[in-house]
Amino acid sequence: MTTSLPGGTFTLADDLTLTRMGYGAMQLAGPHVFGPPADREAAVAVLREVLALGINHIDTSDYYGPYVTNEIIKEALHPYPEALHLVTKVGAFRDAQGGWPPARSPEQLRQGVEENLDRLGLDAMDVVNLRLGGLDAPEPGSLEEPFTALVELQQEGLIKHLGLSTVNAEQIAEAQAIAPVVCVQNFYNLAHREDDELVDSLAEQGIAYVPYFPLGGFSPLQSDTLSAVAGRLDATPMSVALAWLLQRSPNILLIPGTSSVAHLRENVAGAALELPEEELAELDSIAG
Repeated sequence: MTTSLPGGTFTLADDLTLTRMGYGAMQLAGPHVFGPPADREAAVAVLREVLALGINHIDTSDYYGPYVTNEIIKEALHPYPEALHLVTKVGAFRDAQGGWPPARSPEQLRQGVEENLDRLGLDAMDVVNLRLGGLDAPEPGSLEEPFTALVELQQEGLIKHLGLSTVNAEQIAEAQAIAPVVCVQNFYNLAHREDDELVDSLAEQGIAYVPYFPLGGFSPLQSDTLSAVAGRLDATPMSVALAWLLQRSPNILLIPGTSSVAHLRENVAGAALELPEEELAELDSIAG
């Protein structure tokens, strides 16, 4: 697979090569990822622009909205191009107050996978991530029961590949002893670097690392150093932050989210920025 997108591609498995520049669909839902968007037509337009730009990797979940994001993806893009890969996550649900309680029993995980498939209009998911941990950090504990439940769904043909989200190195090793893991999705960005060693370890194993909140999430990245570097390069701070991630390690895949076509194009163009060594060194000091 060839692409002109920043960062090129990364192969997670024999049948799964993704553009390193992906798209995170979380922001297509309403405020706080709850309820419908203010402008559904704009959300549809963003998704169609994702394909027009050559991005083949969309990250979603049925609990975004809940259900809203997957319904919009199906409306905008179904029937899906063969090259497009949809990645979802299970392990939580949304309560009436907009909370994210865990849902990790085998029965709940089966329901979660089946509902993702139904709302997306698919027979099998390309990747399903098991979401553990808290909002932005792993929590200790075994994942054997929930991960084994997903392996059984994989054996039934409902899931092609398995991933993990908000996990530590020990939990990844535990999962790998049960079945192959193709990607890990954790909280990581220029200012939050707790996973530095994990990124490098996964790169050595050929496993993709997908940072969520690559631009800070609900609290956008703010740093005098980042702003100064961006100013010298005549770029936006967010462009520098995305470019830094692509240059950080070849196994990092980006899934920045936006509900704006213009912002989507800016993210893609900004990620193509080549950061000089001196600026990379200066940026590395932010988390130090």
